[in-house]
Amino acid sequence: MSITDHQALQQRPRFSISRLDRGTLVAWAFILPALAFYATFVLVPIVMSVYYSLLRWDGIGKAQFRGLANYVTVLTESDFLQILGNAFQLVAYFTIIPVAIGLGVASAIRNHLGGRFGAAARTILFIPQVIPLVAAGIAWSWMLASDGVVNQGLKLIGLGGITRGWLGDFDFALPAIGIIGAWVLLGLCTMLLVTGISRIDPSLYEAAQIDGATAWDEFRWITLPGLRQEIGVCVTVTVIAALASFDIVYIATGGGPGIQTTVPGLEIYRLAFAHRQVGLASALAVVLMLLVIVCILPIQWLTRQPK
Repeated sequence: MSITDHQALQQRPRFSISRLDRGTLVAWAFILPALAFYATFVLVPIVMSVYYSLLRWDGIGKAQFRGLANYVTVLTESDFLQILGNAFQLVAYFTIIPVAIGLGVASAIRNHLGGRFGAAARTILFIPQVIPLVAAGIAWSWMLASDGVVNQGLKLIGLGGITRGWLGDFDFALPAIGIIGAWVLLGLCTMLLVTGISRIDPSLYEAAQIDGATAWDEFRWITLPGLRQEIGVCVTVTVIAALASFDIVYIATGGGPGIQTTVPGLEIYRLAFAHRQVGLASALAVVLMLLVIVCILPIQWLTRQPK
């Protein structure tokens, strides 16, 4: 090597990390721990559940490969179809009631219950959200019992003929669970909608009033479009809560009478830990996950803010 070549090598700039590269490394330093946590506790269990769903396994002994047989069982047997149907029936209670009442309460707070009264109303409505679901299930079980507060109140107002053990009745057990879930979720939906309605420009309501719009017109053309994203969040959360419900059902009815209130989450628990049918339980879990995704994606698309 000549002297000139040697000098040229010495003058070549040394490798250094640019500012952009350093920023990328810092970003990855923050992302990787969360990504590792997510992969360990979310992605890996999902992959393992899909794998177990292809097996016939009791969780201890030797596993036998069954292919898609577990999925065929879940999607064809009448009991499993009824269990999935129970979850979708709960969606109507868990979603429609809290969102509808939450919209009404949010509008009332904006129009008539400002200041201290509005704060008190928000606090009272949010109380069910902070009560543990187990405690809520126990309390409602007592209230809906044959000699509970609900039946005693009906007798006091002359409606003793319709009293019953609500959570033990084949026709009313599932609606009773739905009412409990709606009560629990009402506070969350109301808080989200009250927060959202406070972001709507008051000048829109003032302009509507000048034009002679009624309260219904204001609600239909200003409040509902302005709360589009908040309503999407409420519907998403409540649909997931209905499809993945477990705590309230387990405490209040245990899935009975019969399988009238059995939901997929409870059946997965029973199959895996009571009957030791891990493969069948995993198949039901995968089907439930797919149903949640299928239900949530259209909601997210319909309620996203238009550009």
